[in-house]
Amino acid sequence: MTRLPRAQRREQILEAATEVVSRNGFAVTGLDDIAAAAGVTRMILYRHFESRDDLCRAVLDRAARRLAEAAGDDIGAASVRALVGWAAREPAAFRVLFRHAVHDPTFAPVAVDVRAAMVAEVHTRITEDTPPGPWTRWSAELAVSTCLEAVLAWLDVGAPDPRQAEERITTAVAAVVTA
Repeated sequence: MTRLPRAQRREQILEAATEVVSRNGFAVTGLDDIAAAAGVTRMILYRHFESRDDLCRAVLDRAARRLAEAAGDDIGAASVRALVGWAAREPAAFRVLFRHAVHDPTFAPVAVDVRAAMVAEVHTRITEDTPPGPWTRWSAELAVSTCLEAVLAWLDVGAPDPRQAEERITTAVAAVVTA
């Protein structure tokens, strides 16, 4: 095992953990699985993380941070393009955040917070053109759900033609917002 600088080793562990959790989910992923995927010992894991939950939270925090960096402040077609682009570059992180975390009681709050921030931003943008009300909130909720589920389905079928995926998802989301 090559000795890496601390930050580089931590990143290696986070990347391996993201891949393993993406395949298996949180419930069945253990530290031994992550250590094997990272090519390190459990002792090395504990030098970087206090516990399995600490490591998993770091995986989610990293995914949420990278999503925020990729998405920026754009809403609409640009945000769909950014989301699809990030999912194409980091499909495991996208799946961990939006497929696995939401179904795990320990980690769901992170995914719920990320999704709530997305809904709030979409709702703000919708109400710039439409008076706020129950249907604008519904539109924002459904637009985010449609977008996230569409990206997951796109990843699941092998992520064909990202540009066409962007166009199709943008069309679906626009239909929800203008319905």
